[in-house]
Amino acid sequence: MTAKLLNQTTLKPKQDQQLVWYGLSWQQFKAIQASFEDVPGVRLSYLDGTLELMTIREPHEVVSTILGMLLGLYCLEVGINIYGTGSVTLEAEEKTASVEPDLSYYVGETEGKEHPDLAIEVIFTSGNIKKLEKYRRFNVKEVWLWRKERISIYKLCDRQYERIAQSEFFPNLNLDLLVQCSLIHLREKNMTKAMAEFLKEIRH
Repeated sequence: MTAKLLNQTTLKPKQDQQLVWYGLSWQQFKAIQASFEDVPGVRLSYLDGTLELMTIREPHEVVSTILGMLLGLYCLEVGINIYGTGSVTLEAEEKTASVEPDLSYYVGETEGKEHPDLAIEVIFTSGNIKKLEKYRRFNVKEVWLWRKERISIYKLCDRQYERIAQSEFFPNLNLDLLVQCSLIHLREKNMTKAMAEFLKEIRH
């Protein structure tokens, strides 16, 4: 099964690419996951028998990088403690789920928390697996989705996600400014300018 899937898969890291398989057991998923361990620019996610493979292109990495930088600058300026865990994989066979965010953070204390408080995903293609459901399985309190140059925020409430206008972890963070400065980095290829503009605005 694994060999057949690999033979049918041609990866093109410079192009959008999304492949989905259905009806896979956890053991089949883990075998496929192991086959891609040394393949750069590939991300796998799994939910209830459905496996999604996505290639990660440069714009995706550019946006996730600058979002992490700007959020870090913001927390430094306002004195919020965060512990970044990057694209740590959230995975459990008993939950039949595996997901790897672009960015993840513990906000405040980490003690007693099994999983990060915040997960951020940058989306340039439309995923077939319900993204929020994957995070719900791991009780991630807030999920941010970057899509079409906008950030949507979802809060876990009564075991379901509801969309909210502003992050409860960062209630004074200007999301429009975060997006605008991220686009400076993406379009002008200038991280220094993006960070300088961001700092200038939040210090006003």
